[in-house]
Amino acid sequence: MFMSQIRAYFRYRATVTELSRLSDRELDDLGIRRFQIDRIARRR
Repeated sequence: MFMSQIRAYFRYRATVTELSRLSDRELDDLGIRRFQIDRIARRR
């Protein structure tokens, strides 16, 4: 179980990093606002 939590955390961080690198325009094209990135990453 511990390892699955670690993997989940790394997936979360990777998602946050990737989405944060996008411009506001690119995020808008995806229907995402910058303040939503954390919530979206946690759902993944």
